[in-house]
Amino acid sequence: MKLSEIGKKICELRNEMNLTQGELADGICTQALISLIEKGELDPNATILYQIAKKLGVDVNYFFHIGSTPRLDYIVEVKKQLRTLRINYKFQDMKEIIGTEEKNPLFYNEPTNMQYMLWHKSIYAFEVEKDYSKAVLIMEEALALMPNQKRAYTELELEMLMSLGGYEHRSNRFEQAIDYFNKVEKALAGTKRILTDKTIQSRLYYHLARAHTRLGHFLQSISLANKGIQWNIQHEQLYLMPVLHYQIAYNYELMDQFERALEYLDYSLQLFEFYPDNPAGGFVLEKRTEYVRRVKQY
Repeated sequence: MKLSEIGKKICELRNEMNLTQGELADGICTQALISLIEKGELDPNATILYQIAKKLGVDVNYFFHIGSTPRLDYIVEVKKQLRTLRINYKFQDMKEIIGTEEKNPLFYNEPTNMQYMLWHKSIYAFEVEKDYSKAVLIMEEALALMPNQKRAYTELELEMLMSLGGYEHRSNRFEQAIDYFNKVEKALAGTKRILTDKTIQSRLYYHLARAHTRLGHFLQSISLANKGIQWNIQHEQLYLMPVLHYQIAYNYELMDQFERALEYLDYSLQLFEFYPDNPAGGFVLEKRTEYVRRVKQY
């Protein structure tokens, strides 16, 4: 691999782990030396490269053997397939890919790739095997793969924390779910990162709002859902806008404030028109009939 490519890969991994050049250099060399290496202007000696690799959570050989385009394309394609299967709830197909690829050195020799694999393996354990303990253990194994000194969570790790929060919510442990979601919120608030997947922020507000509703914290839930709506408006995102409005309506329903509930339910219905295939739209329409009846009673 060319010297410039080694530096570029070090820079990419450092940014993925949210480390500054100074934090990566700490205990290894100077920040200026890291800067020169990343620019491809200095060849790191074997000792420094080994220490950098260790801090970034990869084998030192990673810098010399990961560079061929076909291999990188293959990893991207496998991840893309897993994501598609996950969001379409095709967990059995997902498991078949995991069974094959977790033995592939392109995955088990590179911690972030293996994290991605274990994340999906955990989801399968929870969704299909209905084994909460196993799912959590696999997720903890995944999170332990990367060194955690002086760095923020990666975007993938934020996704894993969101999944853990989802496990707790589905198991009716709402306070524990909120603890996981709060970790994600704190991580996002503590950095100026630009999310590759902007839906993480929307999903965070939505899941927090739902958990607080289940605990009877209706006003807090409304506040969180409104934050999600404002965030989506600011970033020109439609994702989860229908259900965020519905969540506010549902809170007002539980507070017996049906006029306010109807107002937000109508917003939700208008937004569901952008998703005609979503079955939730029909459910919301039925709710509207009930809300109108209750408003007339009052």
